[in-house]
Amino acid sequence: MNKKHQNISFIAIILGFFMALLDTTVVNITLPKMAEYFSTSMDHISWVVNSYNLATAVILITVSRLADQFGRKKLFIAGVAVFTISSLLCGISDSLQALILFRTIQGIAAAFVVTIAAPLSIEIFPPEKRRSIMALWGAFSGLAAASGPSIGGIVTQFLNWRYIFFINIPIGCICILLTMKFIKESYDPTASKSIDFGGIITISVSMLCLTFALMKANERGWSSSFILSFFAVSAITLILFIIIERKVKEPMVPLSLFKSVPFTSGSITVFLIGVGMMSGTYLLSFFLIQVKGLSQLSAGLIISTMSLTSMCFSLLAPILTKRLGSRVTSALGILLLCISCYLNSSLTQNSSNIDIILRLIVAGSGTGLSMATLIGSIMANVPVEKIGIASGINNMTRTLGTVLGVALFLTIFTSNMTIQMSDARDSVVQTIQNDTVFDDEAKLQMISSIKAGSNKNASLSEILNTIDEKETAVLASSPAMDENKIKESFEAQKKEIQKIVPNIQDTFLTHTVKSFSFTFKVSAAILLPGILFALFSDKKRSSEIENNSFVKNTSNA
Repeated sequence: MNKKHQNISFIAIILGFFMALLDTTVVNITLPKMAEYFSTSMDHISWVVNSYNLATAVILITVSRLADQFGRKKLFIAGVAVFTISSLLCGISDSLQALILFRTIQGIAAAFVVTIAAPLSIEIFPPEKRRSIMALWGAFSGLAAASGPSIGGIVTQFLNWRYIFFINIPIGCICILLTMKFIKESYDPTASKSIDFGGIITISVSMLCLTFALMKANERGWSSSFILSFFAVSAITLILFIIIERKVKEPMVPLSLFKSVPFTSGSITVFLIGVGMMSGTYLLSFFLIQVKGLSQLSAGLIISTMSLTSMCFSLLAPILTKRLGSRVTSALGILLLCISCYLNSSLTQNSSNIDIILRLIVAGSGTGLSMATLIGSIMANVPVEKIGIASGINNMTRTLGTVLGVALFLTIFTSNMTIQMSDARDSVVQTIQNDTVFDDEAKLQMISSIKAGSNKNASLSEILNTIDEKETAVLASSPAMDENKIKESFEAQKKEIQKIVPNIQDTFLTHTVKSFSFTFKVSAAILLPGILFALFSDKKRSSEIENNSFVKNTSNA
């Protein structure tokens, strides 16, 4: 296969991969518009995202095994075709139920595309190019996952939410045509055609229950019987899966892969990065909208800084790997990601967009260096015929990491927010009680309102209108001789309100920022073990050089 042929083949696969991975995040920013169109709640419309993620997570490992057995090219084309058709059906859906159904089908198809794309790409290039290809893979992976909010915001702003599905149609068609013409079929030559039904059922049920429980944990409560039952079923079926895989002649997942320290350490590190990345995308997006008051489009465009930086540093990762080794490069990347999370904890309502963008650049550089290098290390430390199933496991760990990251950070933020709002109300009540302008009746009304939580976001105009109404009522029931005195009293209260309300609002906002700050610090702490695991994600530097030289010499021979 000549170089031009290789490049066209790689572009074909990247088109499908980028399209499928992008749809995991591109829909998020359009959910309010969808909820408005279908006249439904955000809880119901969230299943447009949840159904896709659930369907994808459940069959990632199963798909990788089936592709190894029956042909990667065939199943890749089938996945892209179903994804393209379901995108069209999503775009023309006139009911929420239909949209969720087609998103589920789209998620199943995405599992085929995302999982098969990596081993299919590796088959195109010679062995010595494997790490470089995986670095490119990391670049496009980071770009697709992190640029979803900005692309979704732009499309929704200038067109409408349906076009986030329609844009997949031409991309999917081009991908299918190029794949059919330029890519050869590939298999795992050591895999038999027998299907491990026991393994498929148990791992699918385990991943379904685990993913669903993580998605609903914050809503239902981590200790609720509902969530605990799903965790229990997931654990039991996972144990059954391991027992089955140890006993069957042709296991779906060769458990021997996990005997490799680089493979296991790399997979754990990818999982932790998946968790940590949600701090820089999901949590920071929430901060920009809730605290900074930015629109969803503006927040998405700012967050895209991270994706662009990630792509650039993914391309630089192979250069650093040659100088420092893959283990140090991966650890350095996670350290940068950890630092960015800690720096985010110092953000306030007064932080400029430049301050935020600089932190996102640090996060993007860390994500690019670590993810690109880790994927290359994982793939380099498994037999070439097992790259397909290794890709499935890699995608599964990353997916579970992102799902856990959202659930975990939302729970931490919500629980800390309850404490901070209580402290904010106490502080505001103390401020009102110490005020010398308001009369006792006004103080009592304001304190009651604050304790009830109804006035923490009340606007200044609303409060002034309430005072005007009260002034009119008092004047109507008072003697004319007291009119000037009453007006002076209410005028003084209005001036005091204009001074105190912004302070009250700022107090609540400051305590909200403290909740974000605490959650960002937790995310930094979660990433710290990833540095240690990254140092075991590949062979030692000397072994790595010897292996690369051996592969290159063998290829030349």
